[in-house]
Amino acid sequence: MNALSEQLLIWFAGDEVPSHLPDLIFNHRVAGVTLYRHLNGASPARIRALTAHLQQLAAASGYGPLLIGADQEGGQLQALPGLTAFPGAMALGATQSPALAFRVGSAIGAELAALGVNLVYAPVCDVNTNPQNPVIGIRAFGDDPKIVGVLAAAMIAGLQQHGVAATAKHFPGHGDTFGDSHYGLVRVNHDYERLQHVEWLPFSAAIEAGVQAVMVGHLAVPALQAADRPATRAPQVIAHLRHHLGFRGVTISDALDMKAFAPDDGYARALSEAVHAGIDLLLLGAGNDLEQTIKFLSTIDRNTKSTISSQRIAALRQWLRNRPQPDLSVVGCAAHHALADEVAQRALTLVRNQEGLLPLQLSTTARVVVIMPQPVDLTPADTSASERPALAEAILSCHSYVQSFIIDIDPSPASIADILAALAEADLVIIGTINAQTYRGQASLVHEIFQRGIPLITVALRLPTDLLAYPEVSTHLCTYSLQPVALKALAAGLWGEIPFQGKLPLRVLSEEFNV
Repeated sequence: MNALSEQLLIWFAGDEVPSHLPDLIFNHRVAGVTLYRHLNGASPARIRALTAHLQQLAAASGYGPLLIGADQEGGQLQALPGLTAFPGAMALGATQSPALAFRVGSAIGAELAALGVNLVYAPVCDVNTNPQNPVIGIRAFGDDPKIVGVLAAAMIAGLQQHGVAATAKHFPGHGDTFGDSHYGLVRVNHDYERLQHVEWLPFSAAIEAGVQAVMVGHLAVPALQAADRPATRAPQVIAHLRHHLGFRGVTISDALDMKAFAPDDGYARALSEAVHAGIDLLLLGAGNDLEQTIKFLSTIDRNTKSTISSQRIAALRQWLRNRPQPDLSVVGCAAHHALADEVAQRALTLVRNQEGLLPLQLSTTARVVVIMPQPVDLTPADTSASERPALAEAILSCHSYVQSFIIDIDPSPASIADILAALAEADLVIIGTINAQTYRGQASLVHEIFQRGIPLITVALRLPTDLLAYPEVSTHLCTYSLQPVALKALAAGLWGEIPFQGKLPLRVLSEEFNV
């Protein structure tokens, strides 16, 4: 038996235990599995049956509980179908409510526990101080490290209330990077003092809240290490997490199929360095070859650090043991849908209303044109492509004369011209944008509509920094989500049925637009 395989979190496809998995449990005693939406997507009942079978196998082999993880952040990253689709971290950041963050964490924890998931890769503790960050965005609570820490701690308490181990991620902080570690090594180029007071403050709050796990990102930190390598392979970074931040739980690597972990052919060496650096749990991504990984692990000498890793993993198992499992009826229940509505409504942020358009008071014959992009997955950490482009549908609940246009994420000049030609009789245009600073075709369309003098409302459906791409617009709102629950709240806000309560969670915008 290769003892280091006890540190593996593996993956498999399907909603039944595959034929090769019992051997991995009985003979390799793998730490656990991660369920992915695109690999294991099935009904909640099927997932519950699957996880029960997995735990039976682990118990029969003399250990357990098996760790069963999922990326249920909410917002743009929904781990499995059937769960309540809560608006994500930045929506909670706009509410500035720790109580609401706790309730959402508790609801997510209850639903995951009902499915048999006992390890969640959330919350994101990154401080999103870089508007050009391509991967974190609305996955972060905001750019104020103190508020991020308070909300993360509250969510952790809610998640762990139901015996689901929370994971603070992505240490040492992915909020101020210009690259995406899915595609290559990125650097956190700040000095020690800045890291201590910004990037690490939320992780300290998470540790104080008793978080069971910390995910280490594939991020280089020149202030802590001489070699230009990811934190997952840098003992100085993990030692800092242990000795200076005082974390005693398990460390989990970010997915090992990300290019930043092993950018060349050095996967075996990278695995060895990760184990020796102090990573307790090795998270395999769907791009990793399981058989090859186990083979490579068998060549690594077991040392004191991996022995300590086994002790930490055993402690986590003890914490998880004998937790009551909620009834499956909690998944997607009415109370959780009502909570999702509450988050969406309290997050809805009015940034500008300079012309007094809001609340809308339209005649029943007024022609409203509604435009939004077809949702797509903008990063590998995204499940937005599964969302319907439901903005027009939400507006129709308040006004009957609506014409809808669904555009590409980066519309071409020809597409823009076609839409402009259809606006001659429009009384109002409502356009939702998705990362318009990156996909400039959307900003071009907004500019063209604005120049024609048609009453215009813009809505940032994800990042509120969209407003920086078309700052001339005088009526602007933020939903931080393109989920139907957020769009329903938007329509209610536009017609004055609910108040605007949200606050911009990014200070760069508050200062720029004096709100």
